[in-house]
Amino acid sequence: MSKLSTHVLDTANGCPAKGMKIEFVRAPGTGEELLKTCVTNSDGRTDELLLSAEQMAAGEYELRFNVGEYFAGLSGENSSDPAFLNIVPIRFTITDPQQGYHVPLVCSQWSFSTYRGS
Repeated sequence: MSKLSTHVLDTANGCPAKGMKIEFVRAPGTGEELLKTCVTNSDGRTDELLLSAEQMAAGEYELRFNVGEYFAGLSGENSSDPAFLNIVPIRFTITDPQQGYHVPLVCSQWSFSTYRGS
């Protein structure tokens, strides 16, 4: 099924990242278009797909995960020191809009990883 989805796992605490803000952008850089801003639910997923089958289109996209804000909120820190990881951008290309794309983020305050899921 063609669609675009994401989810976030908090490896520092061994749980889904509930309440992380994500910005979703088409054509990042010059002429970019903010498609939506969403917040992860208790399962670390967005409540709706980033792109449904009808919305899927070839092109370059970027997900911007607000990791610094998420971890600061967990610890209750109100520090003026910036987080080591603040915004984690994942830029990717949809080449075949007939396929399903899943772009997860696995992160801590100090590191992150991603992959193309199904």
